[in-house]
Amino acid sequence: MGFHTELLHGKAIPVNPGGEILPPVSQVAAFRYESMEDLERVFSHKKMGYAYTRIGNPTLSAFERRIASLEGSADAVCCSSGMSAITAALLAICESGDEIIAGSGLYGGTIDLLRDLEKLGIHTVFAGELTGAAVAERITGKTRAVFGELISNPSLRVLDIPEVAGAVHEAGIPLLVDATTATPYLARPIALGADIVIHSTSKYINGGGNAIGGIVADSGRFAWDFEKHAALSEFKKYGKGAFSVRLRTDIWENFGGCLSPVNAFLNYIGLDTLGLRMERICDNADRLAHALDAIHGIEVNYLTLENHPYHAYVKKELNGKGGGVLTFRAGTKERAFRIINALKYALIASNIGDLRTLVIHPASTLYLHSTKEEREEAGVYEDTVRVSVGIEDPEDLIADFTEAIQNADREQNG
Repeated sequence: MGFHTELLHGKAIPVNPGGEILPPVSQVAAFRYESMEDLERVFSHKKMGYAYTRIGNPTLSAFERRIASLEGSADAVCCSSGMSAITAALLAICESGDEIIAGSGLYGGTIDLLRDLEKLGIHTVFAGELTGAAVAERITGKTRAVFGELISNPSLRVLDIPEVAGAVHEAGIPLLVDATTATPYLARPIALGADIVIHSTSKYINGGGNAIGGIVADSGRFAWDFEKHAALSEFKKYGKGAFSVRLRTDIWENFGGCLSPVNAFLNYIGLDTLGLRMERICDNADRLAHALDAIHGIEVNYLTLENHPYHAYVKKELNGKGGGVLTFRAGTKERAFRIINALKYALIASNIGDLRTLVIHPASTLYLHSTKEEREEAGVYEDTVRVSVGIEDPEDLIADFTEAIQNADREQNG
């Protein structure tokens, strides 16, 4: 099956008992049983079943199976947000005294999270650019995971997954990839060598801007060294499945980061149109980027521009597409604000992946708590504007941004 057909008719699409074409929303807190013996077996994981939505729910399971099928993973666990998914994945692997190697060009919220993990004794070593060589020279006896974004948001660096995976696997370390901005439509990181894939499903997977969510997909292929990864030692009997089992039955349950059934359903139905939306969004972003690149005084950052340092990865890893995010530098913060405020169709909002085009000044919002050095490592400057391109008619988007730039400059010149 092709991508669009797989989304609608793949093996993960459930046959629902009532004949529903979509999974029912099990909007309940708990599930009743006819006997205490049955409930005991469910709680002890000796029988399949649901007991309490914090630890499992049919609607969540339907969404998890669908993501696992798309990513080619052995299991997937959905969480209350993308940040919750990253937190759960790292805490399932690391404990106090352990180290993580991460790329510097990360989303601002992820940088804040890694700073919080320092307070728990989990240290992050940043690599300016996450390459095989940069990772290899930073691995120590304390390194337990390597984490990077496939397409970094908003710097638009592309992670060379095969190269980095080769370096980390040689050292017995798993590679965790945040593929939010790529989605399974542009790339399937597990097929490229990643071990664990994370998404903020609030973005492109949901697509409608109506539900927060996150998910962790485990390849089930990594051979864990249980002396090195002591956090997983109690789950040694599960072998390559140890991470998923600990994530689901320990970290996910105990930290309470479950996804609500309604949000799982909204993310589930968002998947139906993922391929169609990404085709349109990527085409719009490409056309808008080239149009803006022709305007004097606007410095555009988008992967399909031929002079982009990661242009080769568009074909190498990203299905020939550049994704839905572009940035441009306006020259000054004041000019950036004037352009943003002059837009008619692009909405000023902090999300990405919506059907609608969204725009923001990241330095004063998403990277408010980051240092100047951290911002610039992430491709964020005082004059940077981030655009999450939507599905509007491309001619309207190009006209909107072109006119906004002209109006902003006329306003400055009086």
